[in-house]
Amino acid sequence: MGVHRSARCRGPYGGEGHQADGTDCSDPAVFEVARHHRPPLPVCPVHLGPSLLLAAGVLWPPQIHLIGRAPGLRP
Repeated sequence: MGVHRSARCRGPYGGEGHQADGTDCSDPAVFEVARHHRPPLPVCPVHLGPSLLLAAGVLWPPQIHLIGRAPGLRP
């Protein structure tokens, strides 16, 4: 989990490069959503659900990996 601690949320659409402008969330990513022929999509808890419905290439059934801890939660 330590590798991704600085990852920022890219949800809910998961645009890359010049298409990343639609992502206004600057929260830390807590989950990664696996996608077909695309890099995994790092998302915060708020954008996890919408990214499963709206992001391109999301696998079904979804594959979700925990990569961090939501701020404010105790271990």
